[in-house]
Amino acid sequence: MAEITWAKAIETIKSYVVKINTPGVSGTGFLCAYTESKKVCGIATAAHVVNKSHIWEEPIQIEHFISGETKLLHASDRGVFLDLKLDTAVIIFAQDKITFPEDSLTFLSEKKYLAAGNEIGWVGFPSVSPNNLCFFTGRISCWVNDIRTYLVDGVAINGVSGGPVFYISKDGIKVIGSVSAYLPNRAGATPGLAMVSHVEQYQKVIKTLKNMGEAKKKEALLKKLKEKD
Repeated sequence: MAEITWAKAIETIKSYVVKINTPGVSGTGFLCAYTESKKVCGIATAAHVVNKSHIWEEPIQIEHFISGETKLLHASDRGVFLDLKLDTAVIIFAQDKITFPEDSLTFLSEKKYLAAGNEIGWVGFPSVSPNNLCFFTGRISCWVNDIRTYLVDGVAINGVSGGPVFYISKDGIKVIGSVSAYLPNRAGATPGLAMVSHVEQYQKVIKTLKNMGEAKKKEALLKKLKEKD
């Protein structure tokens, strides 16, 4: 396998990235899952980006970065899986207006985490330049198992929340989580730490969507068997 640089990784990742706009908040998201038919997709983001709009049934706009295609999702058009403790969410909707890649990204196993010292990158739409997809990088400072979160020596700016966080492994690009928050150092002038939520909720939703496809297959098979009877 040819060496993957950060520049190549960004080129791959950005095809999956979306900007998420709500009446009160904007953030970043990325394609994380499909049903088997590819007719329904899931967009991963941070829970705090969509939670209020989900509760109040406000519209959520999905804007695909590469194509510029948009889709306005009303409450009846979407499903939202939330994990408020982990600060992760997946928005489920019919994939019919946005040209996403055929395959979803590769995720780190929900039972594993990346060790301190590893270099990681993330992308998003920072409030200081909201129309530009920006790249950030840093190293994992530690893994906090109690809250299933990485603390990272790097920057997380408003608008980047929900963006994909990834690293370059020997097997290719792998997503380890999404941007959650920034912990400023209030005791001095030195920078704080970014918080990155683990992928475990995303992995569970990916399995759910796959199982939906399998359930539909079984349903169709049972229908055929009944017709033969």
